[in-house]
Amino acid sequence: MTEQKPTVGFIGIGVMGRSMAGHLLDAGYSVHVYNRTQSKAQDLVDRGAQWQPSPGKVAAAADVIITIVGFPADVESVYLGEDGVLAQARSGSLAIDMTTSWPNLASRIAQEAAAKGIEVLDAPVSGGDIGAREARLSIMVGGSVSGFERALPLFEIMGKNIVHQGPAGSGQHTKMCNQIAIASGMMAISEAMAYAKKSGLQPETVLKSIESGAAGSWSLTNLAPRVLKGDYAPGFFVKHFIKDMKIAIESAQAMGLDLPGLQLAKKLYDQLASKGCEDDGTQALFKLYEEQL
Repeated sequence: MTEQKPTVGFIGIGVMGRSMAGHLLDAGYSVHVYNRTQSKAQDLVDRGAQWQPSPGKVAAAADVIITIVGFPADVESVYLGEDGVLAQARSGSLAIDMTTSWPNLASRIAQEAAAKGIEVLDAPVSGGDIGAREARLSIMVGGSVSGFERALPLFEIMGKNIVHQGPAGSGQHTKMCNQIAIASGMMAISEAMAYAKKSGLQPETVLKSIESGAAGSWSLTNLAPRVLKGDYAPGFFVKHFIKDMKIAIESAQAMGLDLPGLQLAKKLYDQLASKGCEDDGTQALFKLYEEQL
């Protein structure tokens, strides 16, 4: 007998959430959805998802609730609000927050959920819009082993590199490591492409030499070509990246760790946002260097 698939709730139909929820629909799951802007979920509803009017209503209808929203304040509202996930989810259900958020908030939510018989994982992702569309996300998971094993079939539909990192909050701490590496990497990519242009080289040809060598990275391969085409459409918003860097800097400070490279990257991204570019993709950092070309 074929085991019945759990009903999935999905809260947050944004740049990445739309593709992630779509993969679950395509895999035959019954999916209930909520988004603050209902129109953004319409294509999923047209494909068979069921609209719910609040996070709590999604939680009440689902066995597994997945959230990927914008900011930690949104996470707190979605989980701890009056009509939020913990208020309405059934005992025995599993909730998975895939937002990048505060590690200590992830721990707090997991503790409050456990008192109600609800298991919560923090499972932020990396890979941007491309990774979400191609179901090749890296998924970094904090929480219990049992919760991870229960969630794994869903993770495997949305991602490829799926690692259980440890107890609640560990997924978020791992995502901070990821963002720290990306932040300095985006400065390096911008400076390398600016140098290539300023020196009279063909940047596209330069990329052929450096992307497969020691300088190679996902960002260099996937975002540098966008930069060279003047394509600053968001795979990941500048405003969300600034939020992530703030979390990483303050979490590091709380541990007595100084991160000067990350602090410089945040200063540059703050400058970029002040120029009205907060809704651009992270590769728009190049705009600051382009002014010198």
